[in-house]
Amino acid sequence: MASVNSLASTLQQQLADALTAALPDAGTADPLLRRSDRADFQANGILALAKKLKGNPRELAAQVTAALPATDLIKDIEVSGPGFLNITLSDRSIIETLAARAADDEGRLGVPYNSAAGTTVIDYAQPNVAKEMHVGHLRSAVIGDAMVQILEFTGESVVRRHHIGDWGTQFGMLIQYLIEHPGELNHEDDKADGEAAMSSLNRLYKASRALFDSDEEFKDRSRNRVVALQAGDPETLALWQRFVDESKIYFYSVFDKLDMKINDPDIVGESGYNDMLEETCRILEETGVAVRSEGALCVFFDDVKGPDGNPTPLIVKKTNGGYGYAATDLSAIRDRVQNLKADTLVYVVDVRQSLHFKMVFETARRAGWLNEDVKAHQLAFGTVLGKDGKPFKTREGVTVRLEDLLDEAVERATAVVREKAEKIGLSEEEIVENGRYVGIGAVKYADLSTSAVRDYKFDLDQMVSLHGDTSVYLQYAYARIRSILRKAGDAKPVAHPELELAPAERALGLHLDQFGEVLSEVAAGCEPHKLAAYLYQLASHLTTFYDQCHVLSDDNPAEVVENRLFLVELTARTLHQGMALLGIRTPERL
Repeated sequence: MASVNSLASTLQQQLADALTAALPDAGTADPLLRRSDRADFQANGILALAKKLKGNPRELAAQVTAALPATDLIKDIEVSGPGFLNITLSDRSIIETLAARAADDEGRLGVPYNSAAGTTVIDYAQPNVAKEMHVGHLRSAVIGDAMVQILEFTGESVVRRHHIGDWGTQFGMLIQYLIEHPGELNHEDDKADGEAAMSSLNRLYKASRALFDSDEEFKDRSRNRVVALQAGDPETLALWQRFVDESKIYFYSVFDKLDMKINDPDIVGESGYNDMLEETCRILEETGVAVRSEGALCVFFDDVKGPDGNPTPLIVKKTNGGYGYAATDLSAIRDRVQNLKADTLVYVVDVRQSLHFKMVFETARRAGWLNEDVKAHQLAFGTVLGKDGKPFKTREGVTVRLEDLLDEAVERATAVVREKAEKIGLSEEEIVENGRYVGIGAVKYADLSTSAVRDYKFDLDQMVSLHGDTSVYLQYAYARIRSILRKAGDAKPVAHPELELAPAERALGLHLDQFGEVLSEVAAGCEPHKLAAYLYQLASHLTTFYDQCHVLSDDNPAEVVENRLFLVELTARTLHQGMALLGIRTPERL
C-alpha cells in the first residue's frame, strides 16, 4: 500500500503550482499554509510575494485562486484582508483521504517512510553496575525508548546502546572484598530475582565501603586490584563479570516493570571501549586536537572558561595516566561512526551534562569523526521534581528508588481501575493487568508530555486522574471506542464520502489526517512531547464529537452510523499506534 498524502500537503502542492502558473516571475514560492480558526487553512505567502513583485496582494491572490485546478479538494476559498487566502476543504476530500489511510494494508495508517532515512545510534537507559536505579534513571529510559520506536516507525535503522557504568576504581574495592568473602553473591537457588540480586549487591557494597574507609591494608589491596583489573588479569575479570551479570538481573527486572525490552547485545558499557582508549588519545595528540598541559592530555575551547576566567579543558588523559570519561565517550563516537556506520548519534542524557557533551562533540568534529554527514545531538532532559518543586527525594532526603516509584504508580492505578471494574465486568486478572498498564502508562506519559529539557513535577494523584492531560484519559478514550464498536452489532465502520459532515466530525477528521506530519516533526526534532500533545488533542476532539454526534442513535440513517463508526474506529487505531510509539499500552476495556 502506498503512503497517503495528507490534505495539507496536497493543498500545499496545488497552491504552489497555482502560484507558479499565475506568477511565473515568482520562481518557486511557498504559499505559507497553516491551520486557521477562520477556515480549515490559511495561506499567507502572497503578501511576501506581492512585496517582491511590487504588485497588489489582493489582485495576486485572485490570480492564484483562478489558477487552482478544479478538483474535489477545495469547497470554498476566499481572499481575506490584505491578500490572505482562507480555504475550506470539501467534506468528500476529508473522508476519502481518511478512507485511504484506513485501507493501508501495512497497518501504518498511510504514514510514509522517511525518504532520507539513515542509521541512528541512540544512547539511553544507562544505569550503573552494583548500584540501585533511582528516579534520575527514569527519564533517560522512557524518552530514549519512545524515540527508538518513533524513529523505527519512520523507517530509520536504529541501533540501541546502553552505556552502563561498569568500569572504574570502585570495582577494585568490590572485587577484593568478594575474594576475601567468597559467598557474598551466592543465592539460595540459582535463579535470583531482581530484588534478591540488588539486595546482595547493596549489602556487599556497604560492607566493602566500610572496610575500605577503616582499613588501610584493605584499601591498598583494593587499589592493587584496580591495577589487576585494568591489566586484564583473568581471575579479576571473572569476578568483575559476576558483578555485571548480577546487576543485569536487577536491571532487567526494573526495565520489565517499565514495560521496556532491553537486549543484552545492546548493553555496551564503559568497559566496551577500553581497547580503544589509547588509540583515541594517540590520534587526538598526533593531529594536534589535544595537547599536553601540566602532564594531562587536554582539549581547549575559546568559549569554555572557569570562574577564574581561565580556559577549562576537556581532560582526555589524566596526569597519572588514567583515562577520563571523555576518552571513553570519544572512543564510543569512533566506534559508532566507523564500525556501526551511524549518520546520527543521539544521547539521551541529563541536561547537567550538557557542557561535557558540547566539548566532546566539538572535539570529535575537530578530529573529523563528526562532520556535515555525521551529526551528534544531546537529547537533554531536566530533573524529576516532587510536588514541592524540589528534586524528588524521600522524607529522609534520600533519592527515590525507581522500583518503589513504579510499584506505587501501579498500586494507585489498580485502585482506580478497580473502582470501575464491577460496572464493566472485569475479572481480577484483567484488573491487575490493566492496573499495570495504567500505572506505568501514567508515569511514562507524565514524562513524555513535558518537553524533555524542562523539569517536571511527579504527582501520582494527577497522573492517574481520568481528567486532564493524562495517559489514563487517552487510554479511557480508546477503551470507550472499543466498547462502542462491540455494541454496534451488525453496523460496520464504512466511509461515506457523499455525506455532509457536522463541525465536530470535520474537526476530528482533519486532526486524524495530521498524524503522519506530526510523527515526521517529532522524529526530526527528537521531541516526543509533540506526539503526546497530538494524541491528547485527538482524545479531546473525540470527546467533543461524542457530545455533539451520537454514533449509534436509532434516529440516524444507516450510512451516518457507518460513517461515524468509521471515524471512531480510525481514531482508535491512531490512538493505539501513537500510544504504542510512546511505549504505552491501550487496554481494550477500562
